[in-house]
Amino acid sequence: MILQPLVPVDGALPGPALTEIAALYATNRAFFELSGDFPDPARITVEQVATALADELAVDSAEVLLARSAGRLVGLAVTLAHHPDPASGDPDPWIGLLLIDSTAHREGHGRTVAGLIEDRFRTAGRAGVRLAVLEDNAAGLAFWQAQGYTLLRRAKDRDRGRPVRVMRKEL
Repeated sequence: MILQPLVPVDGALPGPALTEIAALYATNRAFFELSGDFPDPARITVEQVATALADELAVDSAEVLLARSAGRLVGLAVTLAHHPDPASGDPDPWIGLLLIDSTAHREGHGRTVAGLIEDRFRTAGRAGVRLAVLEDNAAGLAFWQAQGYTLLRRAKDRDRGRPVRVMRKEL
């Protein structure tokens, strides 16, 4: 498994990568029905994905990582080196999104990608990593708990006010 940063070219995201990413997003209809991130989770378009990724990359210290296994895009992660609100006092980096192709769930890709992200932060000298799981996302909560993340608090997410569980893992 390799992680590759998604890098805009001349200010735009590469078309072939966007097509792959949109297909990855489309496999995760159940997650997007929970999140409400797209108006119609059954019909996620390349343009909607491009807008969502541009919004992610507009956040200072954000990085979008593409996870490839045997040349195939199997996942995507959005990370933040720092909490977007400096007043938060939060010293940890964040995993903002981990999305694995749903046709490849339960094959270990999520665990591998999470581990590679943790290794990147550990190598950078970070002591822990945080994330937020939507309150209604039981599968996501179970996954992150199995990776060793523990509940810090319940809160509302910054963008939409959705109830989430903020979790942390010591690195």
